[in-house]
Amino acid sequence: MLYYQCMILSLIPKKLTSTLLALVVGTVTFINSQAAEMLPQSVTFIGQKKFEQISKKAIAGNWRALAMGDRMAKIALELEGLPYKAYTLEIHNNIESPSVNLKGLDCWTFFETVMGISKMLEAPKKSYTPSDLLRQIEHTRYRGGICKGNYLDRIHYLAEWYKDNDKRKTIDDITRKFPTVTMSNQCNEMSLLWKHYRYLKHNPELRDLMAKSEQQMTAMKVKMIPKSKVAGIEKHLKNGDIIGIARHSDGSYCSHVGIIIKDDKGRARFMHASTTYKKVVVDTTISEYLNKFKKHAGILVARPR
Repeated sequence: MLYYQCMILSLIPKKLTSTLLALVVGTVTFINSQAAEMLPQSVTFIGQKKFEQISKKAIAGNWRALAMGDRMAKIALELEGLPYKAYTLEIHNNIESPSVNLKGLDCWTFFETVMGISKMLEAPKKSYTPSDLLRQIEHTRYRGGICKGNYLDRIHYLAEWYKDNDKRKTIDDITRKFPTVTMSNQCNEMSLLWKHYRYLKHNPELRDLMAKSEQQMTAMKVKMIPKSKVAGIEKHLKNGDIIGIARHSDGSYCSHVGIIIKDDKGRARFMHASTTYKKVVVDTTISEYLNKFKKHAGILVARPR
C-alpha cells in the first residue's frame, strides 16, 4: 500500500512532498512492519540471482554458526570481483527507500551489504527473501534504524554512521582503544557538490538542511588512529572489522571504507570496492594500503556485533 501512496506523492509539487511524505509514513509505520519498502523491488533490489546464490551457500554451510566477523569474511569473499559502481543509492528523484545492488558496489554499499547479509543469517530460515536483507539495510543505513522516505533520514557521513550504530549497539567503535588524535576536518562535501546527488539536484529545499546537518557533523569530536600507528595495531584487527579511511583534507572525515580479511598468514588485508581496480578486491595489508596514498591520514575501526 505504501508504494502507491508514494507514487501519488511524487506527483505533488516538490515544496509539499517532504512534509506530506513524513505525515503519510508516520501514519503507516504503526500498522505496517515493512513500511520501509517505499519503492518496488524492481527499483530497490538489483541482483537477486547473486543474493540467492550467497544465501543458499550460507545455509548449506551453516555460516550462521560462525562468529559475526568470520561470517562477514565468508560473505565478502563471495562479492570479490563484482564491479565498482558509484551512486547506486540515488534511485529516485524524491522518495528515499532502503536498496541493494549486487551487480555493482561502491565502498559504502560493499561493507553495508556484507554486514546486512551477515545479520540476516542470524535468523534461521529455510530460505531468505530480498525483504529480509532490505530490513537489515534499513537498520544500519538510516538514523535510528528507521527510514521514513526522506533523503535526510539516511546517514550520509561515515563518522556519523559509526556514532549512530555504536549507540544502538549494532557495532562497537573500538577506535579509541588504540592511539588516536582528534580530527579537525570540515564536513561540507554534499552541500557543495549537490549536483552529483540526484535527490539534492531535484529537491533544492534539501540543500540548506543538508548544510545544517554537515555543520553538526563538523562539530563532532572524531578520533582517528594516525597512519603512522596502524602497522603497530594490525595484529589486533579481526575478520569483518569495518575500516574507515580518514582523510587529511576537508569535505568529510572519511573518504573511503572497507573491511578486514585475515589471510592464511594472519595478516590484516583491506578488502574494498576499489576505484583503482574498478571492482571489489582483497588488497594489501591495511597499513600498506594507507601508505600508497598521501591523502590518507589514518583509520577508524568498528567491530560488528
